[in-house]
Order: sequence, then structure tokens, then C-alpha cells
Amino acid sequence: PARGVGQCVALCNANGAGYHSESKAKEYKHVCKRACQRAVDQLKAGALAVEAVAAALVELEDSPFTNAGMGSNLNLSGEIECDASIMDGKSLHFGAVGAISGIKNPVLVANRLLSEAQKGKLSAGRIPPCFLVGRGAHDWAVSHGIPPCPSEKMATKFSLSAYKRNKRKMELAEKMDTGQNQTKKRRQSSENENGSGCLDTVGAVVVDLEGNVAAAVSSGGLAMKHPGRVGQAAHYGCGCWAENACNMNPYSTAVSTSGSPFLTSEDRVLGGVIVLRCCRCVEAQPSQNIQGILVEFLWSHTTESMCVGYMSAQDSKAKTHISRLPPGTVPGQSLAIEGGVCRLMGVVE
Repeated sequence: PARGVGQCVALCNANGAGYHSESKAKEYKHVCKRACQRAVDQLKAGALAVEAVAAALVELEDSPFTNAGMGSNLNLSGEIECDASIMDGKSLHFGAVGAISGIKNPVLVANRLLSEAQKGKLSAGRIPPCFLVGRGAHDWAVSHGIPPCPSEKMATKFSLSAYKRNKRKMELAEKMDTGQNQTKKRRQSSENENGSGCLDTVGAVVVDLEGNVAAAVSSGGLAMKHPGRVGQAAHYGCGCWAENACNMNPYSTAVSTSGSPFLTSEDRVLGGVIVLRCCRCVEAQPSQNIQGILVEFLWSHTTESMCVGYMSAQDSKAKTHISRLPPGTVPGQSLAIEGGVCRLMGVVE
């Protein structure tokens, strides 16, 4: 292994892909910065990528400005149900929860499911769960030491006001005739609401000191969704993915997404993605071998904007950025893509 720090990078997206007003840009950047810093602090302390990415997500879920954990969208019944998933690129183990209520940090449950699965089979040869939903997920979390949090305490003034506003719109719509024009108006109304932040998720991707990658994603889901609905943030191979390099593939890759390929039938496909790809190389020096990791990272979105942050252990602070579509372009019909490259070095013992 390489000695010292340097070979670790965290890339986070706070309040994911959606719309980020100029008035709240500072808050979005701050939460992204804190998430990156928390992940890198974990990496500097020797934590593996999967633990660092979970730490970043906890910071994002705790922010009242994101649609994940605290401040999530309310469903039709006025309750908060969250989805989250996490994947370890080293073991390829995956953990997820769907439509879980009463847990402040759903990603901690997903991560605990992952770590418990890595311990092997249960008594009598039973296979441990990797994906739990609803009440079963909540009870499993509590039985494994994750404290419950009343759903009403997870709501914020913003999420409650959005729920009341959306409920009034639905009640008015139901009083009107349900012709083709009205159906179109409802769809447009839903799109406008989603454009104000209802589609957003949060996510992070990380590479650690040993070159392991991990990814995680968390979401409060769509506003006014039907109780029990599980979104793409919890689905295997859809919300996030992480896979270390192997003999046939020299690249390690971690991905976290917002939006879904199942939206292709819609007029406007709204979504975003953050990607980290890295490969290892060793350069011989006169007195020592220098081991390096070449890291490429990018973010892309079809929504109006996307807030991202990124940081390596060599950085004094995280860099943050709100990426926006070019002026005059149409969200859902246009694409923005940005990114960067860095080379991280360490001494091989």
C-alpha cells in the first residue's frame, strides 16, 4: 500500500439535479463543501471508501435544504418516506432501503445492511437481507442500533408549505373535468413543481487510500408520491454503482445518479449524474517507487442546474460549483457536462 495520504478523492452532489435559486446558492454550496470535507476527514483517518461515502451522505441528509433525510418531500399522506442505497466497489456488496419512515439517515441503514451482509450467512444458513422496505426496514434499523426519529420532526417549514400548496392544487384539479387538456395542464403543473426541487436526490462517489471506490445516493422521492412508492435511488444498478478495477478492466468506477432511464417516454427527461473513474500506475524513481492514481471525474445534468463539490486529501478545502444549462436552452431537452482530472501520488513501501 502507499504510505501517507493523498490517494483519496470525494465528489458530492447536494440537492442533486433540479433547480437551485441564486438566493440559496450559498447554502447549497456550503452543504456540498461540508459533505466533501467529512468524507476526506474519514479517508485521512484510514477509513475505506464505503465508510467515507456514507459519512458524506449523512451530511447531505442532515441538511434541511436537500430532498433527502431531513426536509424530504412529503407523500400523499403527508408523511416522509425515503430511499437510499450504497455500493462497495471492492466487494461489490450493495445495501438499500426503500420507503422507510422514522429514520433520520436512511443511508446509515443501507450501509449497515451492506456491512452485515459482508459477515456471511445468518443462523441456519439464511441469507442476510441487502434491500429492505417500509416497516420492515425501520424495525431492522432500530434492532441494529440506529435510533428512530419521528417523521414529523424530519419535516421542515419548506417541505410542509410545499405539501400544502401541492395538496390545494390536487384538490382544485379533482374538481375540474378530466379531459385531455386538463391532463396536459396537470402534467405541466407537476413538471413546474418538480423543477423547483421536488426531483432532487443527493449522492457521492469516493476513492480511498487503497484505490477502492464506493458510491451512495439518498432521496426523499417525488412530492405527493403514493405511500410505499420506491424510487430509483434504492434500486440495484440504477441509483448508484461502484466497481474496483479487475484483471480485465484497469479502471475503477463509481457512479451516483438522479433521474431514471425509465423516464424516456416523457416529453422532458430530467436527471443528473456524477462519475468518478480512476486507474493505478507506478513510476520508478532513483530512490523510491512512486505510486499514483489518475482520477477523472465529471458531472452531467439535463435539469436547469446541479450543485456539486469535490475534494482530495491534498486540498485544503473543497471546491464547489453550481452547474447550469447554457442560457436559452430547455431543461429536459439539453445537456450540460463538466469535470476534471487530478493525479494523486504516494510512496510505495
